[in-house]
Formats: sequence, structure tokens, C-alpha cells
Amino acid sequence: MGFLDTVKSAKAKVQAAAKAVKTTDYDGANGPSAKSANAASARDADYIPPKASDDTILALDIGTEFVKAVIARQTKDHGLDIIGIGKAHQDSSNMYAGAIADIPGVASVCEKTLSQAEKMAGTTSKLTVVGIAGELIKGNTSTVRYRRKSGNKPLSEQEMALIIKRVQDRAGERARKEIADETNNPNVEVRLINSAIVSITIDGYKISNPIGFKGTDVVLQFYTAFAPLVHISAIEKVCAELSLDLLAVAVEPFAVCRACLGDELDSNFSGIVMDIGGGTTDIAVVDDGGVEGTKMFGIGGRSFTHQIAEALNVDFDTAEKYKLSVNNPTKVPADLRDKMMLAIQRNLAVWLSGVQITLEEFQLTEMLPNKILLCGGGAGLSELQEVLSTTDWFKELPFARRPVIHLVESADIPGVHNSTETHLDHSYITALGLLRVALDTLAGSPDEGGLRGKFAKLLQN
Repeated sequence: MGFLDTVKSAKAKVQAAAKAVKTTDYDGANGPSAKSANAASARDADYIPPKASDDTILALDIGTEFVKAVIARQTKDHGLDIIGIGKAHQDSSNMYAGAIADIPGVASVCEKTLSQAEKMAGTTSKLTVVGIAGELIKGNTSTVRYRRKSGNKPLSEQEMALIIKRVQDRAGERARKEIADETNNPNVEVRLINSAIVSITIDGYKISNPIGFKGTDVVLQFYTAFAPLVHISAIEKVCAELSLDLLAVAVEPFAVCRACLGDELDSNFSGIVMDIGGGTTDIAVVDDGGVEGTKMFGIGGRSFTHQIAEALNVDFDTAEKYKLSVNNPTKVPADLRDKMMLAIQRNLAVWLSGVQITLEEFQLTEMLPNKILLCGGGAGLSELQEVLSTTDWFKELPFARRPVIHLVESADIPGVHNSTETHLDHSYITALGLLRVALDTLAGSPDEGGLRGKFAKLLQN
């Protein structure tokens, strides 16, 4: 099966999973199904949840392989102090290609994860940001030119809100059409997930905050991300069953970019972020501190495991153990190692084709950044890092030179302090990004009096 066939097959299964969401979450008029109602029983029988704290936020990274929960306190310098971490394995039927396929099953795993994080933190946090991924998430940057009628009048919050609303409406219609074409459903509903201003110029002058400036010609580069409503509603139902207050849903590669940028609003960071999960690979391009776009394709760590299982004629769990022990020859039988490496190399070729095709779709006017940051559970496969670092896969793409590959860990993320004894490796970067999105959202709350808060409020959904 070729790469495009693989993608089409994955999309078909995502659509089937999305339909299943509507029929598995509730049991008619009787409310939540029995499996859902038992989610709370996943906590230890003798566990009494600690009292909630007003200064904590929770990041819930619902991945294909694992659910991760990270509780953090906000610091006075707009940073994050990690105080609680939880992690629990997903059942194989809970997720497909980054989307929730079994709401009660995911809620049960999330409950286990939350209890771990709460025990470590000694507190709970109701305020939650959840990540979303999958091939049907559409994130793009649009350039819009807006000519003002009264150039001598300072640009107000109301006028800026009108401009942003127009851009969002236009981008939403484009996203709805793309998703409708891919799902063969002309009536598909989509919802805005994330929006961010990449750059603004007024009469050719680049500015960071347009409010109060005079001028006639406003050029706005604006990032927007949309998702099918069925995906969002599944996340909302999981949070409702867990009694969590959903502050925001964030596109995961966008969240990772926010983690890398930290609190420096004028950052000139440029790079390509690849978040390699169990079911998908999510890619974001950042140029001069602005997110140029986010795209996904349906090949992740599980694809490698399935290839190994098929090649070695073993079950999925055994294949996963072999994959994780690829650098430890004593953990893999000698007579199976060559077959396993061949299966990995074969899947690497397909995955690399996905990376090339996805980067081509960005259609940037300038060269791609030469720094590639890897994160997510699948990024730990050393062969994957090696193929990016040593082969000529990049030569047909607009790179000025061979890109530098870096595996991101928490030490690379500005503004984060880990007060726990748990090491936050590359697989936790998405959760740290979700926490940063939470801070951005809270900064735009109505009680924030500064210009920064008012401006951030314009971007809230």
C-alpha cells in the first residue's frame, strides 16, 4: 500500500471512529453509559482527592498510546512550576489517528492519570487545557489586506476585533470546505480552536500591537486552526465526566510551538516542530516567532509497531517491547533482530515520504527553517532521528542547507521549573505547551487591565 493509500485508509477509519463517538458516549435517556459512570471508580478506593487550588492549571494530553496529566502552578513572572505528573496507558480501541473513538474508555484512563498527578501535587486543578490532533485538524496562516476608511483615526479594539472576525470567518469557510471534501460530508460542522496573529503591518510599518496606531493599509498575517465539531464535542464530554472546567482546546503542534517560544512575545525563533505521537505526526512551521501553519498525517509510533508485529509474527505488545528495545540487542532475540530492523526501515521510508509531502503543502514564500525539533513519544526511536540527520530527504524541499535535528526536552522550554522528581522527557513537551496555552488564555481574561490582556482577549474563541 502506497503512502497516499495509507492516508486515505486512515481518514476513512477516523470518520468511522467519529461516527462511533456519537453512539458510544451516552446510554439513551438513562444518562452516561455504565462504563462511563464507572470512570470515577478508577481512583484508588482509599484515595480522597485533595482540595482544589485557585493558582493551578491542568494540561491533559490525550494521546493514542498514553494519557498524560501535568499540574502546574503559575509563578509571578508568568512562568510554570510543575508540581504533579500522571501517566496511564490507553486501550488500543480508545483512539484512532489522534481522535477519540471511545469516550467512556478515554474518560476512565484520564481518571487514573489525574489521580496520579493529584497525589503528587497534593492538590487538584479544575481549570484544564486539552490537546487535539488528527488529520482533519486544519491549521493555516492567511495574509489579509484591510484598507481603513479613516486612516487618521487611531485603530480601536472594536475595529481590530472586526478585522479578526472577518479573517476567522473566511478561514473557517475554507477549513469547512477542506474537511467536507476529505470526509465526503458537505454538512460537516467545524469549530475554531486556536488563532494567533503572526505579524501586523500598518502602512508598511511592522508592529506588535496595532491598537492606538493610525494608518490606512493594514496587512495581517493570521494563524487559525479548525476541527470537526464531533472531535471537539468528544473532548468536552470527557471533561464533563471528569468534572473539569475546560479552559481551552489547543492544536497540539501549535501548543508545542508556544512552549518553545515561552513568554518572549518578540521572539525571533524559527524552526520546524514535529510532534510524533502514536497515531499521527503533527508538524508546525515557525518563522520569526510566528506560527506559519500546522499540518498532520496519519503515521506515528504505532505504525512501526504494527510493521514489526507483522514481520515477526508476534502480538502487538511484544512488538512494542521489541521496538522500545531496538538499541539494546540483549532484549531482542538474535534470530529476529534483522527482520525487525528491516520492518523499521521499510516503515521509515513511508514515514519520511509523509514528512516530505506535508512540508511541501506549506507553500511558504521563503526557505524552510533549518532547525527541526522533535518531540512526542514516537520521537524517541533513534532510527527516526538518524534518517532525518543522515539521508538526503531534504534536497527536494526549500531548505538552504541540511536541517539540524534536535530532540526537545523540558530543559529546552523557557519559563518551566519542574519541582517533581519525575524526568520530563520529549514525550511531555506537548503537555508543557498546553500549559503555556492556558497562560495565554488566562492573560486575555476580562480582568486583565493592560494592553496585552485586551489584545489577547480579541483572539479568544
